Amino acid sequence: MEIEERQPVLTGLAPQGPSGRRPSVAKHVLIGLVAGSVVLGGMLVLLPSQRRTAAPPSSGPAARAATAVGAGVPAALPDLVALIGDHEAHLRAHPRDERSWAVLGAAYVEQGRRTATPAYFPKAEQALRTSLETKPKGNLTALEGLAALANARNDFRTGRKWAEEALKLAPKRWTAYPLLIDSCSGLGDYKASRGALEKLQGLHHGPPVLAEAAQVYWDRGWREDAVASLADAAAGATAPAERATWLAQTGRLAWERGDREESLRYYEAALSIDPDQHGALAGQGRALAALGRSTEALRAYRTALAQEPDPRYALELGELYETLGAREAAQTQYALLRERVRTDAASGVDDELVLGLFEADHGDPEDAVRRLREEWARQPGVAVADALGWALHRAEEDEEALKFATQATDKTKGGGVRSALYVYHRGQIERELGLLAPARRHIAESLQINPYFSPVLAPQARHDLAALGEPPAEPPPEPKDETPAEPEGTAGAAGPPGTALNPANPANPANPAAPRATRRPRPHVSAPAAAPAPRPTASR
Repeated sequence: MEIEERQPVLTGLAPQGPSGRRPSVAKHVLIGLVAGSVVLGGMLVLLPSQRRTAAPPSSGPAARAATAVGAGVPAALPDLVALIGDHEAHLRAHPRDERSWAVLGAAYVEQGRRTATPAYFPKAEQALRTSLETKPKGNLTALEGLAALANARNDFRTGRKWAEEALKLAPKRWTAYPLLIDSCSGLGDYKASRGALEKLQGLHHGPPVLAEAAQVYWDRGWREDAVASLADAAAGATAPAERATWLAQTGRLAWERGDREESLRYYEAALSIDPDQHGALAGQGRALAALGRSTEALRAYRTALAQEPDPRYALELGELYETLGAREAAQTQYALLRERVRTDAASGVDDELVLGLFEADHGDPEDAVRRLREEWARQPGVAVADALGWALHRAEEDEEALKFATQATDKTKGGGVRSALYVYHRGQIERELGLLAPARRHIAESLQINPYFSPVLAPQARHDLAALGEPPAEPPPEPKDETPAEPEGTAGAAGPPGTALNPANPANPANPAAPRATRRPRPHVSAPAAAPAPRPTASR
């Protein structure tokens, strides 16, 4: 195919809002944003300069974007738009400049991910493959761009393949490692992500590496180290968009710990620096809901969704509406979620995880099981194990559900991930199976990790924990029987049946029968009417 045939990719950007700006937030909360910025920066800084066609001159906003991404950090969205415009104009006149095609493709990926506009992704793929066709061998920039694109589409297996191919060609090229970390984390291969981080830290330093380290530390259960690493990243930031990004991620970690006030402070600080941080707006909604400030929470969520119709935000807002008794408004959000998933799928984005969780709780649990089994076959990560286990539970297949829930919460397999939602799911499955002691322990643990993890499920956790009651006291040791042994065939004849000496007796206090939990109807999840709790939001 001639290069000129690919020029339709330059016919224009996706429609903008009235202000000309696009919403911003990483589809993948921490690593993805870093990785996307890093790959674009690597293209602008680390490529050899020998080429027949000069790259387009940059000045003003485009120059600022080039400087930001050259350092491997997020660029301001208006500056990113300017960078894209420069390269589109340049390539109309110089269609064989493989470097500019690669930069343009990576910029499309970053713009599509941060604005949740999947229409950018086919444009990105076309630009990156054009670069690869123009220079088939040694085109590291195009390989990294394809890895970033696959990760943005939640296709982590393909992302890992492209990142590893780039590293085979240049093992010392640091910009490929964030992409590999993103892919491995998405696949639940935490051992590989830790190994990639160690190599990255040996090659490069600075805020992007600190942010990568924060996510790996968090996944490993090193919560204090993760927060400290993000604090260092924010302190080292040199541009407003960069600093706002790291502050927003620090707010997310505070939320995961259940610290509503601190989380809200970080999100507000991020938005005061960069109003385009609409992911911080959604985070603000979570914190405000948990603080009981429902009107403000609804406003924050609606603003975030207007700028970035992420299906996760639609699910969270819908569940918040449910807790307020606004079922019709909740259904509107759920319809938006379904439509958004269809739109994303048309551009190659895999939203099966969020759709499976939605169907399990608010739709068709059997359909959720089918979807999540397929997702598990594609990429068996910890988040998928949790979602599949929960869907099986909702479909009343609790024996199999417990296997997946155990895998999601097994620290030897999950790398140390501590999620209130995962532990709650496991506790409820155990409760349904009559495993009351572990159920009590895990439901209590979910509230210890984050008492506000979901506006629907956290009140349910408190309700069920109260119903389970306190663990039974240890029975006192039975007195030692010092009477002479009975002749064979007369054991137990010394006392009437029904005493503590009869271990088979159901009334034996040393062997109480554990009642199986009563299964609740499952048309949809809803909080008990009398649950006196703040209204948090789900962390999916």
